[in-house]
Amino acid sequence: MRIVIAGAGEVGTHLAKMLSNEEQDIIVMDVDNKKLEPLENYNLLTHQGSAISFSDLNAIKTGACDLFIAVTKSEARNILSCSMAKRLGARKTVARIDNDEFFNAGYREHFTSLGIDHLIYPEMLAAKEIASALKRTWARNWFELFDGELIVVGVKIRSNARIVNHMLKDVANISLFLHVSAIKRNREIIIPRGDDRVLENDIVYIATTRDHIDEVREVCGKVQTPVDNVLIVGGNDIAEQLVKRLGKTLDIKIIENDMARCDYLAQRYPNCKIVQGDFRDTELSEEESVSYYDAFIALGENSAVNMMECMIAKTNSVAKTIAQVEDIQFIYEAEALNIGTIVNKKLLASSRIYQIMIDADEDNARCLALADAEVAEIIVEEGDRVTRADVKDLKLSRDFTIAGLVRDGKGQLVTGNSRIQAGDHVVVFCLQGAIHKLDKYFS
Repeated sequence: MRIVIAGAGEVGTHLAKMLSNEEQDIIVMDVDNKKLEPLENYNLLTHQGSAISFSDLNAIKTGACDLFIAVTKSEARNILSCSMAKRLGARKTVARIDNDEFFNAGYREHFTSLGIDHLIYPEMLAAKEIASALKRTWARNWFELFDGELIVVGVKIRSNARIVNHMLKDVANISLFLHVSAIKRNREIIIPRGDDRVLENDIVYIATTRDHIDEVREVCGKVQTPVDNVLIVGGNDIAEQLVKRLGKTLDIKIIENDMARCDYLAQRYPNCKIVQGDFRDTELSEEESVSYYDAFIALGENSAVNMMECMIAKTNSVAKTIAQVEDIQFIYEAEALNIGTIVNKKLLASSRIYQIMIDADEDNARCLALADAEVAEIIVEEGDRVTRADVKDLKLSRDFTIAGLVRDGKGQLVTGNSRIQAGDHVVVFCLQGAIHKLDKYFS
């Protein structure tokens, strides 16, 4: 697949690095050559040029690309460049935007007429992620696949979990309704096999079906805590999107340092309490009594500060804490600390674009927003190698595992004795950069 990425900012750079492992034909363009220099050691091409210049777009043969992705900082530039790319012959286009009004179904035809196939709003994706986390306080991550027929939940394992210290081949004796699909241990993602053990402080990604969520929660030693009130530190666009989603159902207070932003939020959302100040100010933090809240969300620009604030909230017995951690290098440290759910716009946007790349059903599917793992949803075809034997006899690469499948509209987990059939919709976990190995087993 030939992919053009316009914009070497945070999202574009992360996406380019991720896709460079997938044996794709990738070109990244940006007007600033300094932003392109860090990408020169990856398996891709770079081009200094403007995404709204026909001559520059022609120079990299944009008309022959399968996917054109515009993720510059300018919404208008992204929309225009996608329109130009489509005019030149690009098969599919994706534009990053920062206006949720554009998602109104009544405007869909307008953007289609401009040549834009998909819109991406990272802050909206982050708000959706946070809203999901507030509904399920016991989980670090939550992914619904195939309209919820299969669910993947990320859980931090503590000493009270029933599966701790057990080999995976023995987990079936504890529960038949969970499949440990991946384990994050320290800085490494493991695609486990039967003789691997679940250890304390692992983050495990468990596939299950919707009818057995409560059983998975109990096996992992977790308790669901209801959320009625939320304290948000940082009144950015993510906070605003969250208020739009949850402001009528939750009691929300926002602490924001910028007075102009406070005035804006107070005028737009009168039902939301707005406090001007710096949460790091001891007097303010004591006055706001963080222990009163069911959930604490740190959305400041500084990842380290967000992590610290969540740790403070945890020490004050806040049940659910969520931190925006935009520095990829901090994610491993954040996951090792007791700070709850981590949200990263780059990972969410990249996962959404990756989902578009593999032509997943955007209404029923989600890709894992993880720093070093991927998920593929594949429709099995007649004659695929994966249908020729039971899973245990397929000699699958250790870089991936088949977690579950949907057959005749019903989700089910996959074990070593499962036999994949043509027409099945399967979910496969892969280490980053290993997804091309699936070609050996699937058409």
